[in-house]
Amino acid sequence: MTSSFNVQDAAGYEQLMGRWSQKLAPLFIDFAGLADGERVLDVGCGTGSLTFALAKTKNLGEIAAIDFSPVFVAAAQARNTDPRIKISQADACALPFEDNSFDRALALLVLHFVPEAPKAISEMRRVTRPGGVVAAAVWDHFGGMPGMRMVVDTLAALGEAGRQLRARYSFQPMMQPGEMKQAFIEQGLLNVEETQLLQRMDYANFDDLWAPIGAGEGPLGKFVATFDAAEKARVQAAVRDAYEAGRPDGPRSFANIAWAVRGVVA
Repeated sequence: MTSSFNVQDAAGYEQLMGRWSQKLAPLFIDFAGLADGERVLDVGCGTGSLTFALAKTKNLGEIAAIDFSPVFVAAAQARNTDPRIKISQADACALPFEDNSFDRALALLVLHFVPEAPKAISEMRRVTRPGGVVAAAVWDHFGGMPGMRMVVDTLAALGEAGRQLRARYSFQPMMQPGEMKQAFIEQGLLNVEETQLLQRMDYANFDDLWAPIGAGEGPLGKFVATFDAAEKARVQAAVRDAYEAGRPDGPRSFANIAWAVRGVVA
């Protein structure tokens, strides 16, 4: 298994996370760097947030994008009108490319869902030419996603299963300060740098936050889907109360942090 992310529907993912990864992509690209004419690989492209942002940023020669989920691959392929972009289904831990194929290999909001994340980093390094760049970014679930922590902490307050979910969710691979940086160093990358990328998640109302979770999208949605109708209603009411915080339902904004790391191939 090469991905622990739960996906039911591409549109549901867009509401859950895709719209936020679209906002994060330009910040990540600025950190990772690009140059005209380069060949770039997007590992774990999802519905294409980074892939299509890359196409708009520089006059790149080629953009290859892979994802483990056929649902995501089909959605990204349906969006694609750029002949430079090639999207396919593949395993981040066994990339179907020759050594030194790319100038840069990038992974946005992916490595924390790869059980063998160091192997994926090694594969990204393998397919990137000497002097090229490998870069990745993941959310800081424990300390940098207050909106999602609000949901997870509410679930934890309701029972032991929720507490176990919180323990898993908060400490997924590559999320702790310095963890991904150390993994890059251990995989032989040079001049490894780590930074934090800040953006806000703005919700129109509670349903804007809850709808994809209630529909079973992502790790929180997968957990909620295990409840019967009565328990799901109880959970939804508790999370709504946390979201509203004693005020009428309406817009809420949460500042979110992603860890980003880049390194150079020897």
